[in-house]
Amino acid sequence: MASKTPQTDGLTERCENCSSQTTHRVSVELRTENEGGENAAFSREPYRVATCRACGEETSQRMNDA
Repeated sequence: MASKTPQTDGLTERCENCSSQTTHRVSVELRTENEGGENAAFSREPYRVATCRACGEETSQRMNDA
């Protein structure tokens, strides 16, 4: 008999805007850092983006700087 894997609806992190631990939606996005430059197609970097599900506040951190 197969068992079900529990699924989470998000990660719990501290939200500075809410001043408490809240559930966040977390994703990784590729963002262009130098849109106006001639090498814009090659300046994409991965960012960790966390959005608070309580207030909607979004924070991002460049993964190469983590």
